[in-house]
Amino acid sequence: MHGSVLALVWLLQPASTQGAFGTARPAECGVAEGLRAANAWERAKEPNLRRYCDLLASGTAKLVGSGSSVLVNEVPQIADEADKLLPGRASPAVLKGRALLRLGRPEDALRSLDEAKRRDDRALDDPVALLAWARSNARTGRLAAAREAYRAALPRTSSLSAQERAAASFEAGMTVMAEGPAGIDDAVAMFRQARRDATDAMQIASVVGLALALDRAGQRDEARAVLAERVRSDVKPYMADPRVADAMADAGAAHETDALVAIALSLDGGAPAKDAWRRYLDGAGGKGPWADHAREHAGGAAPAKKPDAPPTRPAKGKPGGGAR
Repeated sequence: MHGSVLALVWLLQPASTQGAFGTARPAECGVAEGLRAANAWERAKEPNLRRYCDLLASGTAKLVGSGSSVLVNEVPQIADEADKLLPGRASPAVLKGRALLRLGRPEDALRSLDEAKRRDDRALDDPVALLAWARSNARTGRLAAAREAYRAALPRTSSLSAQERAAASFEAGMTVMAEGPAGIDDAVAMFRQARRDATDAMQIASVVGLALALDRAGQRDEARAVLAERVRSDVKPYMADPRVADAMADAGAAHETDALVAIALSLDGGAPAKDAWRRYLDGAGGKGPWADHAREHAGGAAPAKKPDAPPTRPAKGKPGGGAR
């Protein structure tokens, strides 16, 4: 589809809605603000505005289309070109930040999205932009900011696809659960929503996430019932699914994978479950807010290995002689 046609389709969308581009069109590309502007200044600016909107529509289409990294690689440059046409607008910075996140550059994505917020304090009101902000913060270890962003984003995701809503709810649940007991009730609610919207591997991950949250909340009978209803086999292949692995990374919770596997194994009990809990404790989980919970399941974690004692030095005196 030609860039100008893409822009026209975008222009005709209501500013408050989500379109085929996965994000609400920028207000400056609205009919009232652009093509139909009545004053002379707006009409003089129209050529740049048309090209600007063409670029944003083209960049967004590449970003949400086939998912090809080759196409996504072009988006930051497209965003920069749009920014030069109408400097100071927030939309190019949002587009660039989303692309940089997709390209595995969360620090750069965070800088670009932060610049968008500096330009317009409502730049991240759109749920897609707000989720990019949440994910960039989580991937860079800024979990408090990520939790706040996820909590703000979830009520706005009704216009997204069920798959997108499921990923957002799952990621939010994992991020909030990392807060410790203070966030566990919210996490349970988020995983319930993810389970309703998810399919395939993401649904299994959401079910296991819900079971883990319930277990950590002390609702162990319900946790077991949730698992028994849906989990029929080893969950490790589901956790290795690229969509699930990406969601875990987007939540800043990759280290929680061992806990998810462990709670699923706990349905049958025995050595495999205890070993999985110990693997969790040997990693970052051993220093997190749920370490005691994991130790309880592990039956008491194996004591830390004591460092080898330094070799005994012979006392001064006769060669080879010991202290008397």
